[in-house]
Amino acid sequence: MKGDAAYSTVGSRQKQEGKLWDSMKTTGFILGTSLLLFAAFRNSVTWHLQKFWGASGDFWQAQWEKVLHLLGENEWAIFLLGTALVPTLVYWCFNGLLMVADVTGKPHFITRYRIQLGKNDPVDPAKLRQAVHTVLLNQVFISLPMMMLMRPIMKWRGQPCSEELPTFHWFLLELSIFILVEEILFYYSHRLVHHPLLYKRIHKQHHEWTAPVGVVSLYAHPVEHMFSNMLPVLVGPIILGSHVAAIMVWLCLAILATSVSHCGYHLPFLPSPEFHDFHHLKFNQCYGVLGVLDRLHGTDTLFKQTKAYERHVILLSLTPLTESMPDSPKKAK
Repeated sequence: MKGDAAYSTVGSRQKQEGKLWDSMKTTGFILGTSLLLFAAFRNSVTWHLQKFWGASGDFWQAQWEKVLHLLGENEWAIFLLGTALVPTLVYWCFNGLLMVADVTGKPHFITRYRIQLGKNDPVDPAKLRQAVHTVLLNQVFISLPMMMLMRPIMKWRGQPCSEELPTFHWFLLELSIFILVEEILFYYSHRLVHHPLLYKRIHKQHHEWTAPVGVVSLYAHPVEHMFSNMLPVLVGPIILGSHVAAIMVWLCLAILATSVSHCGYHLPFLPSPEFHDFHHLKFNQCYGVLGVLDRLHGTDTLFKQTKAYERHVILLSLTPLTESMPDSPKKAK
């Protein structure tokens, strides 16, 4: 019996090592292929993008100088405008449209793309009000003070409110690093708050929504909002000493991405929210943003066995994926 147990343990270890090696090979293949493609096409692609950026660069530089002049070159006002006010407006404009669809069930061109059919149809208004109230508290009492604290740190790191905007190539490099840093920090902080000691006290609040809606992207315990929502997107700009314009664009993109991943609708031509929607449904799968670390750690194995995984693509038609890829009929017991 002991021999069988030892054999089972060795087999299990070998199986885990095999999965890890497969993940490393897959990741290496993806990164290697991406680098080769980038090397092959960088001269043409980046030339066209740089040409576009250069053609509009003078325009954006002129607009930026107008903003500086309008705010009297007050760096506090400039910094908070770019890092707090504009991203907050983007968040509420996008999620305001989604909330109309969640509450009224209209317009149909949005609600027909619902992922979890029959849920939030319509959403509970009282529950939604509670979520909105919590998000506002997080934005006012957590996000805003963190941005105010970030200002002197960024001043120490460089000149975030300088008159000259960053170049196109530098911004692309920064964006790549921001995404990488966010993926690492969010994945591990997210798994941490799923630990039994922290889940009940902190993260359970966010998971009250097994079928999430857009505004739920920032519906979280204040501790989670600080360490899992905010820090992963701020650390990259702090490390690089980024310009406030680059930080503003990055925060707006991050807010739109997390809102889409929570929105509950798989809308055409937008990133697929199936990955994170499945996390809310099953709790112990799909912790990351891009899915790279989930692949590496094997926290997406159940997800890969579902229809949601097949639907986890950018929808390039107007037919909802729940219609073109319907769930398999349930087996009779």
